[in-house]
Amino acid sequence: MQTIKGPALFLAQFAGDEAPFNSWDAITKWSAECGYVGVQVPSWDDRLFDLATAAESKDYCDEFKGVAEANGVAVTELSTHLQGQLVAVHPAYDTAFDGFAAEEVRGNPAARQAWAVDQVKKALSASRNLGIGAHATFSGALAWPYVYPWPQRPAGLVETAFDELAARWRPILDHAEECGVDVCYEIHPGEDLHDGVTYEMFLERVDNHARACMLYDPSHYVLQCLDYLDNIDIYKDRIRMFHVKDAEFNPTGRQGVYSGYQRWVDRAGRFRSLGDGQVDFGAIFSKLTANGFDGWAVVEWECAIKHPEDGAREGAAFVRDHIIRPTEVAFDDFAAAETDQAANRAMLGIEG
Repeated sequence: MQTIKGPALFLAQFAGDEAPFNSWDAITKWSAECGYVGVQVPSWDDRLFDLATAAESKDYCDEFKGVAEANGVAVTELSTHLQGQLVAVHPAYDTAFDGFAAEEVRGNPAARQAWAVDQVKKALSASRNLGIGAHATFSGALAWPYVYPWPQRPAGLVETAFDELAARWRPILDHAEECGVDVCYEIHPGEDLHDGVTYEMFLERVDNHARACMLYDPSHYVLQCLDYLDNIDIYKDRIRMFHVKDAEFNPTGRQGVYSGYQRWVDRAGRFRSLGDGQVDFGAIFSKLTANGFDGWAVVEWECAIKHPEDGAREGAAFVRDHIIRPTEVAFDDFAAAETDQAANRAMLGIEG
């Protein structure tokens, strides 16, 4: 068993144009003041991070880490959630996702995809330069518009989509192997990898690639009515990253999982600040600890109700209170008795 590291904070929801959220120095100081000892970095936000330089320059990465460490926090991981989304985009989402890309590739799906692949590879190289062994991303999606089988899906449609998704990611995973960095896909609705079954479909197509790992976030499982505790035991050897995010699912006679196109605050399934939802984090931290997870507990604040700065400050304390220092002795060691093989055989009634 290992002690989970943390608390850490994913900065994507906090970076902005106003102080203290508009510079690397200021946001890391603020994070430490909130009680965090680590931060997860959105690689696309150039107010905080220069991805192209980080991919090429270890000196830049050392300086980047040094600023954070001087302010009391470690750099836990980089994220390419936005760029990873663009590795695979169904045409129905071209307009919606174009804003995730650099301006020069917008309106050009092929150029946008090539840009996205390059971005993820750069982030893996930057992770190596930072001395980080895990990277957070999305898989993107080709089959998502067909998630509900009406009209009936043509035979082979989903298989073709996953074959193509795997083909797009295989070179990235091979680059991850060269960098010594795990690619941790956040299992998330809207992505083709949105539950355990789809993750396994992908994993089979990349030949169980050692770097094709998982980012565990129970909030997305609550909203799918998936057993998020059993999921830990099933995928314990692949879970390399942990987002600590709460959620609640309160179906009514009017709405359920799909929530009738309502805004977040009116949905049956909502993300909530830590402790305000339904996730059993005591059980999660226990399972992850028992299974030997030694990564970071990273707060991802998303809440339909509470102010983000309040959620961030409360989240640091929440995670700190849930991290378990594993025992080094068995609770009943006081009753242990010295014995030997002869004594064991005698206790069992075995002669000779």
